[in-house]
Amino acid sequence: MKSSTKLFIFIILLLIIFSLGIFILVSLFITSVDQEEVETITGKGEKIAVVELKGVILESEKIIKQFKKYRNDRSIKAILFRVDSPGGGVVASHEIYDEVRKTREFGKPVVVSMASVAASGGYYVSCGANRIVANPGTLTGSIGVISQFLRLDPMLAKVGIEMNVIKSGKLKDAGSPFRGMTDEDKKYFQNLMDNVHKQFIEIVSKERNIKYDEIVKIADGRVFTGEEAYNLKLVDTLGTFEDAVSITAKLANIKGEPSIVKEVKRKTFIERFLGETKFENLFGLKDEILNHPILQYKLFNP
Repeated sequence: MKSSTKLFIFIILLLIIFSLGIFILVSLFITSVDQEEVETITGKGEKIAVVELKGVILESEKIIKQFKKYRNDRSIKAILFRVDSPGGGVVASHEIYDEVRKTREFGKPVVVSMASVAASGGYYVSCGANRIVANPGTLTGSIGVISQFLRLDPMLAKVGIEMNVIKSGKLKDAGSPFRGMTDEDKKYFQNLMDNVHKQFIEIVSKERNIKYDEIVKIADGRVFTGEEAYNLKLVDTLGTFEDAVSITAKLANIKGEPSIVKEVKRKTFIERFLGETKFENLFGLKDEILNHPILQYKLFNP
């Protein structure tokens, strides 16, 4: 066999090995889905399940799945809902609230423990619980709706790019990033905001047993400390996470120290590969732009 032929075969083999390695890495990347398992964190008594909501609310499926699972599990006597969120999408927030309410009405106690922030959608989801416990320094409230629209047309005009739009309704492209808003567009979106805001106020009024007109006075988007929220009857008591555990145990008639269980996420291959770096944080910009709900119960963060 000629040396040139051997070299050619050697190069082909190297390429095959390299391609196989890339294929394996990509396969591991794609198949590294979240896997959760329930673990006992502390205690040996009857069980309280902790469900955690952290960060911006972009979807509801994971939280709803946990509530359904624990609601139907007879070994779980109550659910402690730990909320640390500035809010997020209107629909996702309402879906989580509704699942919390269903669990409460099912007869399984639900207690919310507010962390640093439980504002706007974070407060909305809390309203379905039997009790709401806030830290005195928690930021909560922010009963309002916000919608933000990106405008690209000034930048595109500078580089000579124009967008041609053909539509069948005058409001079909309202909110488009390729043109400025007309007065009619703004009126249209304001009507949407007002309707969704009214829904928020009605939920708070019903769940907190406060007159609608009283909620309207404070439902201008402002946030409150936990202490202020307690004085306004937006939360039931002030306390820490441990205080919330005790309250939950009492509601569930648990004698002695309860067991605290929660879902623990197994690290994916990519997360193990990256170490302490959170993989999803590398793509936070994607969530902020591509998964950005139009209507949001969300605390505005400059």
